Amino acid sequence: MRTLNLTFALSLLSAISLSADVTINLKQENKNLKVLVDGKLFTEYHGNTRVPCLYPLMSHSGTHLTRQYPFVKGVAGEKSDHPHHTGFWFTHGNVNGHDFWHKDDCKIVTRSLGEFKVSKHKDQASASFTAELAWEAKGKPILLEKRQYTITIAGTTSHVDVTSSMEPVGDKVTFGDTKEGSFAIRTAPSLRLVGEVAKGKITNSEGVKDNDAWGKRARWVAYHGPDSAGTPQVIAILDHNKNLRHPTWWHARNYGLLTANPFGIRAFRDNSVKGSGDFHLNKGQSLTQRYRLLLHEGSLESAKIEEAWTSFAAGK
Repeated sequence: MRTLNLTFALSLLSAISLSADVTINLKQENKNLKVLVDGKLFTEYHGNTRVPCLYPLMSHSGTHLTRQYPFVKGVAGEKSDHPHHTGFWFTHGNVNGHDFWHKDDCKIVTRSLGEFKVSKHKDQASASFTAELAWEAKGKPILLEKRQYTITIAGTTSHVDVTSSMEPVGDKVTFGDTKEGSFAIRTAPSLRLVGEVAKGKITNSEGVKDNDAWGKRARWVAYHGPDSAGTPQVIAILDHNKNLRHPTWWHARNYGLLTANPFGIRAFRDNSVKGSGDFHLNKGQSLTQRYRLLLHEGSLESAKIEEAWTSFAAGK
């Protein structure tokens, strides 16, 4: 993996009219990149935070699907717990013994953004970009990552596909067995199962629901329920069939946290698998993981998540 120097651009605007219905703009400002759909913010890549993330994520009708804290404080119905839960992000709580989930001295540094693309296929439009990242513990890089985001808009359904390829800087990197990780989202408060405005539910691909979905293996897990305007919404993360230890385990909490975690075998008390969830990545080796975030305005049934997972697994 190449180590690239960050190129600062005061403003990079890449725009294309993809159809009569959809226009996607990518607007870069230093380490941040806004994704605009028909001139309105759909999401923004934040590369100037301790851990890069996508925030906000907006619904088809313009409501927030992710919790706004800690970017915006004092939002009605929101809890100010876990300030490290930021939008949609990827990190892990034990990398060579370093806690990238919680600790301020562990950072994932955005070195550069690039490979900006837009495309149109049939009735959908997409935009993609890559981030070159360095996982730094106490200022020293231990892991290099190239992460590609592909955002697809198709009517009332949006996809954010993430492909992460990582390799160690030194001789070995170990991802430790902990529940604190890895591909994660924190939902808006109305989609929670608990709380003053909570009206949400959890369902996974195996039919397990709500609190029982925690620590279980599944191909996908979805939060579903009304947004702040009362409109039904679905948020799901899909685990690619070629990912490490597919189907993965899920750190799915009733307060709006959903994470796909292939490393937390013992942390999730899965006695069906022998040994620890520790995963060793040696010098010269790489680990590639693929996930799809599905956002749908409508019911769980109309989201057709199983159909979407089949398409995702087939490379579509």
